[in-house]
Amino acid sequence: MKDLLKAAGARYWLRNARAAGVLVPGLEAERDADGLIRLDIRIEDGKIAGVAPAGSAPDGVDLLGGQVWPGSIDAHTHLDKGHIWPRARNPRGDFGGAIETVMADRGANWSEADVEARADFAIRCAYAHGTVAIRTHIDTYLPRAHGSWRSMVKLRDRWAGKVALQMSSIAPLDRFLGAEGETLADLVADSGGVLGMVTRHAGHIHEDLPAGFLEEIDHFFGLAEARGLDIDLHVDESGETGARALREVALTALRRGFKGRIQCGHCCSLSIQPEDFARETIARVAEAGISIVVLPMCNMYLQDRTPARTPRWRGVTLVHEMRAAGIRVSVASDNTRDPFYAYGDLDMVEVFREATRILHLDHPFGDWYRAATINPAEAMGLSGRGVIAAGMPADLLLFSARFMTELLSRPQSDRIVLRDGRVLDATVPHWRELDSFVGVAG
Repeated sequence: MKDLLKAAGARYWLRNARAAGVLVPGLEAERDADGLIRLDIRIEDGKIAGVAPAGSAPDGVDLLGGQVWPGSIDAHTHLDKGHIWPRARNPRGDFGGAIETVMADRGANWSEADVEARADFAIRCAYAHGTVAIRTHIDTYLPRAHGSWRSMVKLRDRWAGKVALQMSSIAPLDRFLGAEGETLADLVADSGGVLGMVTRHAGHIHEDLPAGFLEEIDHFFGLAEARGLDIDLHVDESGETGARALREVALTALRRGFKGRIQCGHCCSLSIQPEDFARETIARVAEAGISIVVLPMCNMYLQDRTPARTPRWRGVTLVHEMRAAGIRVSVASDNTRDPFYAYGDLDMVEVFREATRILHLDHPFGDWYRAATINPAEAMGLSGRGVIAAGMPADLLLFSARFMTELLSRPQSDRIVLRDGRVLDATVPHWRELDSFVGVAG
């Protein structure tokens, strides 16, 4: 099939395909038990020229009933931390150990060249897997923050037209107070980024709300408003019932009438809160129009980890309840081969597969297909991405898998990635490329 696609020219049909009906707006077609439809897709000069019910195409490349997905969108990653595991292992595998290990490695090793090399490696992995857009959080601590942001700006420009790279700051809430906070917010604004932080204080984990939290979160919103910045927060990433920042973030947004986009990640502790508090929090999040991104692989890895004890809790938030309330919910990669998550490859197909299993996004799938496509596109302000529709770039993932049980049962290493309607020949780089940076000897 790949050879047929390479020989297809600039104008051709993809025929006899399957796709999630919710990802093909405007096409009326019968949906199967998993919400998939049969369709043909017209490609012209790098764009999707049209979609039609299966059987409409007079000729073209027969996909034999295989699935077609739009290019992947990864709305929450940490490219500056990625791939440091060989030189910075988390000694305990838990959240506190991750923070301590990253802090030490950042101080010792994060030159601009180091950050750029590892982040570029990660983007190449994502690109080969079929990702078209990434938002990365950047550790934003003075004085190293300027160098890390310079590296990411270079990569954003280098990858423009291939992978849309967005950048968000990340630092504890109290780092945004006083003159330091103004400096950090200016750095984000000058770099075209999103203002982000962690709803805890430096040196602490997500437990009770820190002293002065309400005043500090209000101040943080003010920094964003003054510069016209969107907000992206790491919230309540713990199994502590005292971690209740999400509700206060929503109430602050409502009180201030915040006009920008807000995305909150993790929100793990919500799943162990009393039911009435959880319902009220979800209602306020919905009212404020906040998007939620969940990171199921990383949070399963970190949360409820105790030596020689089996975890009792999945470490993920109330995604079904959030969706029922009308909240936009996405899934994303989070960390990759670093102290927060020792594994991963920035492959959104893997993320959706594991999210389906961990979060029970199936039986029925309903519109959960949106969580790896339309929802992150909307949360990131990427107009038109995440759908299969006329006028969109022909950036598609083609699978031999026909049904969801086939798609989610294997890694889909035989997928074909189309970029601008042409077969992408890129392959994932080998880890040995980073050996000199991470201290591996051959």
